[in-house]
Amino acid sequence: MSRKEILGKVYKMIPPMLESFHKGQLGRVAVIGGSEDYTGAPYFSAMASAKLGADMSHVICEPGAGAVIKTYSPNLMVHPYMRQQKNMHQSESIDSVSEEVVGMLSRLHVVVIGPGLGRDPAMQETCARVIQEARKQGIPFVLDADGLYLAQTRPELVQDCTECILTPNVVEFGRLAKSKGIDVEKEAPEKLCEKLSTAFGGVTIIQKGSKDYISNGKHTLVSEGEGGFKRSGGQGDTLTGSLATLLAYRKAYLDRIWDHDNDMSPSELLALVAYGGSAITRECSRLAFKQHGRALQASDLTEHVHTAFLNVIGDPSEKSQANL
Repeated sequence: MSRKEILGKVYKMIPPMLESFHKGQLGRVAVIGGSEDYTGAPYFSAMASAKLGADMSHVICEPGAGAVIKTYSPNLMVHPYMRQQKNMHQSESIDSVSEEVVGMLSRLHVVVIGPGLGRDPAMQETCARVIQEARKQGIPFVLDADGLYLAQTRPELVQDCTECILTPNVVEFGRLAKSKGIDVEKEAPEKLCEKLSTAFGGVTIIQKGSKDYISNGKHTLVSEGEGGFKRSGGQGDTLTGSLATLLAYRKAYLDRIWDHDNDMSPSELLALVAYGGSAITRECSRLAFKQHGRALQASDLTEHVHTAFLNVIGDPSEKSQANL
């Protein structure tokens, strides 16, 4: 399929804005991460999710991170439930902390795990338990940054999970491939992503790079829209937030909360979510780089999320309004 054809399918998955919808139907998303050292990443991810249209965007983080993130935007709901090992009170344990975080899952459509998470063992173990419970409840999740460390060191957490998206950069992809015994030097680049996805049992993988290779074993796509030339840290957080909202839209499509053809399978929709998120992020980067050049920072992408969405996918609501 051509890029235009793929994006046309993504467009079909996007819910129109209808008067009949109620709060929460177009996405309840949570980003889990945010340690005392890293507060920007969960904010960028959650704000990208909100800017793309999620009704409710949450951040679940450490108390120290939460106090800071609340000053960034009043639009996000910030929950200081996570704990690093050194900040755990005597009355707290990994069990009690995990229970509080896991307790939020029933209120959510999608979870992003990793932005600003760090490698603290208590934070990592809490997220491992979140993954296990999300799988039980059938809640899709995205793993990035230190969330990918869990997939690398405890691959059983994501093995055979078809409701999961991994977003590794070149270094992270190499580590994941090594954990599965795949030699990245001996495989053709266009086949690597599909091979790793198959090794993980159908997990959707976005192999980030000059081109983004996307595969869930059944569907393999290549996203190569123009992006910016500045590689500042934090741009991947716009991707994870965009994926989260598109996953929520996928759920709305599968639940048929509006009338549509219903001609796309859950597996194809996951590949389309990944492609759409990649295309939007690349367009955000292009627009931000055009405006800021080498001064571009991750925060500059946030303001372009909606414009990028309109540019590469389009809003079905605008078409319906034009027909009135």
